[in-house]
Amino acid sequence: MKKTLFVILAIFIALQFIPSKIENPITDKNLEISVKPEIMSVFKRSCYDCHSNEVIVPWYQNIAPGSFFIKRHVDLGRKWLNFSTWENYTQEEKDKKLKGIFRTVYAAMPLASYVSLHKEAKLTKDEIKLIRDWTGKAPF
Repeated sequence: MKKTLFVILAIFIALQFIPSKIENPITDKNLEISVKPEIMSVFKRSCYDCHSNEVIVPWYQNIAPGSFFIKRHVDLGRKWLNFSTWENYTQEEKDKKLKGIFRTVYAAMPLASYVSLHKEAKLTKDEIKLIRDWTGKAPF
């Protein structure tokens, strides 16, 4: 039993030396999405930690193996949609992303695992309606 615990502890310590840092690249503010302040407030609170170049890195992001999962979520989130580089998307890409926001904000986003650690990110019914009404104006 002691040997097993020692091996687990050794693996845990070794994992801490594998780099998994989230970088926030400097981005021209003119590329950021431009929306009404009440929508931007929701995005900043509930979306920006995975879908922007303004990720607020929590202390626990520096502890492996959780750091690997968090970095992967941020990398995938930015790949799918990055509010910091919104204006780099073509109109066709924007329309597709708006359609995706319309669909996912109702039930899938923000992720339950994220909300469990960030209670303030949970969207209210009114906020969901606000975002869906905003995205619903897009020409799908």
